[in-house]
Amino acid sequence: MGVAKIRKQSGRRRTILVLLVCIMFIYLNNSSFWVRTMPKRPFLVAHRGVHQTFPLAGIQWDTNTAARIYEPEHGYLENTLPSIAAAFSAGADLVEFDLQLTKDGKFAVIHDHRLDYRTNGQGGVGDYTMAELKKLDIGYGYTADGGRTFPLRGTGVGLMPSLDEVLTAFPGRSFLIHLKSNQPQLGPLLVEYLRTLPPEQLNLLTFYGSDEPLDAIKRAFPHLRVMSKRTIIRAVLSYLMVGWTGYVPPAMQNTHLHLPFRYARWLWGWPHRFLQRMEKVNTRIILVLGDGRWSEGFDTETDLALLPPNYSGGIWTNRIERIGPLVKGEGQ
Repeated sequence: MGVAKIRKQSGRRRTILVLLVCIMFIYLNNSSFWVRTMPKRPFLVAHRGVHQTFPLAGIQWDTNTAARIYEPEHGYLENTLPSIAAAFSAGADLVEFDLQLTKDGKFAVIHDHRLDYRTNGQGGVGDYTMAELKKLDIGYGYTADGGRTFPLRGTGVGLMPSLDEVLTAFPGRSFLIHLKSNQPQLGPLLVEYLRTLPPEQLNLLTFYGSDEPLDAIKRAFPHLRVMSKRTIIRAVLSYLMVGWTGYVPPAMQNTHLHLPFRYARWLWGWPHRFLQRMEKVNTRIILVLGDGRWSEGFDTETDLALLPPNYSGGIWTNRIERIGPLVKGEGQ
């Protein structure tokens, strides 16, 4: 055998050895096998508090979901103080609610921009003062039978709260606040309001939604978690590029991320090593079902069974009144 051939074979062996070492490093560095897990229940995020749920089939961004609810099992209305209180009582660690800007520069807690979807008002939230919105019946438009009956009509008069009322009623609780518009004045006005909050309360708030107001919040309060479609994509793509090394890029640090369960399973280190990395960089991971487009949540016992054993990250649910007791029971 010639010297050149021997050298060629030797070089091939070294290349194969290097590749095997790299593969072994990537596997061991991202395996959850060596991560010590402690029994810990998932972090529960209650979407809209305890609320009237509805089928997601065929839903669009402008669908009037109040006109397609399931037959009511309780009398709670989303985005109200009783709804939020019930969610925390059921085991929620974080309650999500929606925020809109009023005519007089206040912050109303309501989902839809159009008032005629759920209330007996007309026009948009921004056409009314907070005091005027208080006079509306926010249970007016809910129907489970195509408009033949309205079982919650008359029960929601005066129940639309302001942001200030929510934070005053639950001073030590954590909230995820959905900014429902991209109005130029929303960000500056919200920043002005947030500056009045004590630091211990401000630090319990996370914001998501439209980019412009989120950018204003992040500039004023760099330590706060904010999330938008843009921040999720940037974070995930950057992590997919370098996460195999164990490094967590800046876009993935100190933030809040909603990840569809079907895709999260392909992230480096999933599940336990990944969650360990996120905890070290102060990032909160919330799993959602489906593709993440329509707020599909872990809403049944069957859904919970999909989670990895000893999963300690966050989960999104539309049925905290069902899921909270199940999860708390599992942790006992």
